[in-house]
Amino acid sequence: MEEISAGGVVYRIEQGQVKVMIIKDRFGSMTLPKGKMEAGETIEQTALREIKEETGIDGEIKHTLETIHYTYEHEQLGTVKKTVHYYLVLANSTNITVQEEEIDDVYWVSINEALTLQRNEGYDNNDSVVEKACSLLEMLG
Repeated sequence: MEEISAGGVVYRIEQGQVKVMIIKDRFGSMTLPKGKMEAGETIEQTALREIKEETGIDGEIKHTLETIHYTYEHEQLGTVKKTVHYYLVLANSTNITVQEEEIDDVYWVSINEALTLQRNEGYDNNDSVVEKACSLLEMLG
């Protein structure tokens, strides 16, 4: 079984400072908004839809970050090969609406805080994604 998902590192510029969106998932880990591709969608449309569904934020893709691959075990489907496409996404809105069944909290942090939180409390397979995003964002700040 193969599964394709997409999402992104969402940012905004607030009073000249770059802020990065961090999500605390229902398991207490820091993560990025992402979700499964639906029929008829492009990868980019999936990323923006999932960000909107999980956080309430409308965004605009600014850069391709990375595609990661991993496997996980599903109760009914067995081993699933997952591919996740990540983008750097500029938030066009700031009103956060949390998808409560999947997410405990969503908040904005500095670039350095995002890196620290990812390294200490995030999923290992997102490390390079967040690092690439923050490197690009440092040029803006």
